[in-house]
Amino acid sequence: MKRERLTKCVTARKSERLDRFLHSQIGGSRSQVEQLIKKGFVKAKGRVVTKAGYRVSCDEEVEYTIPEEHGRERGEVDFDVEIIYEDDDILVINKPSGVVVHPAPSVKEATLVDWLKAKGVSLSTISGEERHGIVHRLDKETSGAMVVAKNNSAHEKLSAQLQEKSMGRYYLAVVDYPLKSSGVVEGPIGRNRANRLKMGIVSGGKAAKTRFEKLIQSENGNYELVAAKLYTGRTHQIRVHLESLGRHIVGDGLYGFKSSKGKIERILLHAYVLYLKHPRSGDLMQFTAKIPDSMERAIESHFEKEKLDEILDPCTLLERFDDTCHGMRPKGDSTG
Repeated sequence: MKRERLTKCVTARKSERLDRFLHSQIGGSRSQVEQLIKKGFVKAKGRVVTKAGYRVSCDEEVEYTIPEEHGRERGEVDFDVEIIYEDDDILVINKPSGVVVHPAPSVKEATLVDWLKAKGVSLSTISGEERHGIVHRLDKETSGAMVVAKNNSAHEKLSAQLQEKSMGRYYLAVVDYPLKSSGVVEGPIGRNRANRLKMGIVSGGKAAKTRFEKLIQSENGNYELVAAKLYTGRTHQIRVHLESLGRHIVGDGLYGFKSSKGKIERILLHAYVLYLKHPRSGDLMQFTAKIPDSMERAIESHFEKEKLDEILDPCTLLERFDDTCHGMRPKGDSTG
């Protein structure tokens, strides 16, 4: 079997464990990163390091090599997913960037559905074999909060909430130039006739509505952190509506501009807050998906860190949309 190797050199920005640092750079699962270290594919200060607990220092260069095998089996799960909440009816997760939600003929890598099945999670079946448990989805490169239905009754009730708008998400995005003002964009979305990979505002498309809120501008005025609330769930909706305003999400090579190699690791779009009514109890619930390290580093590099804590508080964010906060904070936040 033919084997190729991908070698990359990265620089640590703070002192931390080697396995934590590499996980933030590579993604995937912790066990995958640990295996790379144990098998001698990682160097620090020019020497092979085989201990995951090795502590890298600020500005230390780390070189890692990822062996890539051609003919990799489809469905092989080599990543992990953070679970925010789970009970007998629903599972709320923080989907990583780079993970496809469900299988399709064009998808060769393992998907979120593959991960759910590998974990032995009980899943609803009303969406068909390839989409077990999937009530709503996120684009491959978008990270953030998703709810998965563990039985058909929960699936039906959550789907009804999507239709009646009692369930939804608030997104965070870094755009390549500040918006002129906060406000609502409405425009029908359909397949872009010039590029079948893209969507666009087209005559005869499906109705779509997005509200954008300006949060904070970068000191140089070139970037802005914005929040978005979807009133409809069209493919690439946030990206399409921003493009109609002459704005693009940083790291979006499809609608915006391809980033300089190594400078931007991913599209800076994250489903931050998810709200819904529990399908069994009817209780209002709100979940916050922790911003991934890769996106957090990008945000902190552009915006004043002292102001971000207040701006990114979930309840403060919802107040900008005149919506009610139900107070559930990110997993691991002791202030909740």
